[in-house]
Amino acid sequence: MQLEERVQQLVLEKIEGKDDLFIVQIKMHKNGVLSILVDGDEGIAIEECVQISRHVGFHLEEENAIETAYRLEVSSPGIDTPLLLHRQYVKNIGREVRVLTVEGEKKEGKLLEVDEQSIKIEEKVKEKGKKIVLQETSLLFDNIKETKVLISFK
Repeated sequence: MQLEERVQQLVLEKIEGKDDLFIVQIKMHKNGVLSILVDGDEGIAIEECVQISRHVGFHLEEENAIETAYRLEVSSPGIDTPLLLHRQYVKNIGREVRVLTVEGEKKEGKLLEVDEQSIKIEEKVKEKGKKIVLQETSLLFDNIKETKVLISFK
């Protein structure tokens, strides 16, 4: 069994029964950092991250699953982490997002809708010599390279 698969099993054991929590990503980096990103439909508390870390760390040590020195990091995705899962898009409906398309085009707007194939955002578009207008734009997931939530400090 691959390390990431075993870690996924351990995390799922710990969050069992907490249907609002979900795994975003598990990755063993070349620098020896094992990073586990966990989120929740309503966010995730630090205490829950601590409990997951203790559970995973204990079992990995007991099983001697990692032969070299490593550092375990359990957290929620940071502000600069792109959305990776459909569930994260749904969680962020109503927020401002920046989407980078596979063609390299950047689009910003309020995330209005999410379905299985696409998202819909409300962009502010300014045409030459005219006022800014709101325009709804649909983007297929296949055409999205990266989406990040924008944080406003207004």
